[in-house]
Amino acid sequence: MTVIAAEGTAVDRPMLNEEKRVIFASSLGTVFEWYDFYLYGSLSAVIAAQFFSGVNPTAAFIFALMAFAAGFAVRPFGALVFGRLGDLIGRKYTFLVTILIMGLSTFIVDILPNYTTIGLAAPVILIALRLLQGLALGGEYGGAATYVAEHAPHGKRGAYTSWIQTTATLGLFLSLLIILACRAAMSAEDFAAWGWRIPFLLSIVLLGVSVWIRLMLNESPAFQRMKSEGKTSKAPLTESFARWGNLKIVLLALFGLVAGQAVVWYTGQFYALFFLTQTLKVEAQSANLMIAAALLLGTPFFVIFGSLSDRIGRKPIIMAGLLLACLTYFPIFKGITHFANPNLEQAIAGSPVVVTADPQECSFQFNPVGTSQFTSSCDIAKSALVRRGIPYTNETAPADTVAQIKVGQTVIQSYTAAPAASAGVNHAPTAGSASVDTKAAGAAFDKSLSEALTTAGYPAKADPAKINTVMTVLLLTVLVIYVTLVYAPIAAMLVELFPTRIRYTSMSLPYHIGNGWFGGFLPTTSFAIVAATGDIYSGLWYPIVIAAATLVIGLIFVRETKDVDIYARD
Repeated sequence: MTVIAAEGTAVDRPMLNEEKRVIFASSLGTVFEWYDFYLYGSLSAVIAAQFFSGVNPTAAFIFALMAFAAGFAVRPFGALVFGRLGDLIGRKYTFLVTILIMGLSTFIVDILPNYTTIGLAAPVILIALRLLQGLALGGEYGGAATYVAEHAPHGKRGAYTSWIQTTATLGLFLSLLIILACRAAMSAEDFAAWGWRIPFLLSIVLLGVSVWIRLMLNESPAFQRMKSEGKTSKAPLTESFARWGNLKIVLLALFGLVAGQAVVWYTGQFYALFFLTQTLKVEAQSANLMIAAALLLGTPFFVIFGSLSDRIGRKPIIMAGLLLACLTYFPIFKGITHFANPNLEQAIAGSPVVVTADPQECSFQFNPVGTSQFTSSCDIAKSALVRRGIPYTNETAPADTVAQIKVGQTVIQSYTAAPAASAGVNHAPTAGSASVDTKAAGAAFDKSLSEALTTAGYPAKADPAKINTVMTVLLLTVLVIYVTLVYAPIAAMLVELFPTRIRYTSMSLPYHIGNGWFGGFLPTTSFAIVAATGDIYSGLWYPIVIAAATLVIGLIFVRETKDVDIYARD
């Protein structure tokens, strides 16, 4: 039986065996759920070739990313569905259901036939599985965080729930390690053909262990007490979101805590990897290893800052992380460029690139669902540079002028693409057709641009011999430490903001809107900003602005919660 100390009195005693089991079971299961979720993102390129091979490779990758984004988009709906169940029937059984859904969905991906075998049914089933994964993850985090916090003695909630906060990072770390191991154990051809399924297959073993452990746990003491007293909510959604008193706290939690936490989290782990591989052209395996090393070094700080939040408060630690991110993101990412691809840094200084175009034909290339077409000469010129990780400045040209790129003293003329070609529709080529002209123009443009960039010293990829791995990993570790600052105390703080009867529902929705939407769409938004401005660092403005807004709202309107009696408002 878990000992519940009187609120307001910190408990200074060793962790009980049952509390250890609660933390271990909740954290382990959540690690596996995040592992399942991240496998898809890490293997998007392979999955695109397997399940979306009916269209051209570019469109296939877009559709694969759309399916990945679908998992983020539905997370808030999962929070509503499972949050309501958690407040009605209990924490234990609800987050047992979520892990079953997540694990089985991932395992089915392993055995799902590809496009070549069953045609259109393959991508349709895949996206349905992704939606199920997103729904399950929407219910998992709130359940695990609430369950652990309600087992924790007063004065230890930050320390106990910080173990839950390590799970997303450990899940990403585990998925990267297993993928790297599989790639190393077989040829690239075998991995692309069937080896990519192995990490998904392993999920069934992880699922079995998680379910077995969770079945041995008891319901949380706070929920048991509330249920025995007849105080459970009959309408958690109504109480959480239709009554201003609680809705106001939900909104403050979203905009004064979670939105900023989300963008710092995704910048420090996802966007850093994207920046290394897509912008700096560091070889994927090297980039993954450096990110994995940074995660390994930074992860202990989750527990350090979670425990510290029990002493000095949740709010100061979260706000400090947001402030540091706002102040230092630009110098940190410029430092990563300096240490990971010094040749690119030198080329930027010696031969700046300029795009001259009519502003009216330049789009803001934000395309989260893959339906927009960017076919103007300006869009083609800018996207070609962004794909190569080449920064540029903009100059205005007269109306109806075809865009051009100037690399040092060399000028390359862009072209306007046929919409069908841009959308990935395969037409039968005919002599003199627009698709043939577009293909020829595109090939000539790419050839001329590549030659000009090579002559100017722009590297096609980072030179492994010139990468300062130690300093790059150090800077990546700093980014992970920022993640631990904003993320370690957030579970305890969200639990403490809401009463027990609607806690699961109320805390889950702002968490998953913040992380699923503000965080999940960060790579797409930042890419669009870079494409529009030409500055490879300008994508950082998205997390900085969101973090700064959260910092201001949090400082002014969000109260400290570490001394809250979580049983007093049942």
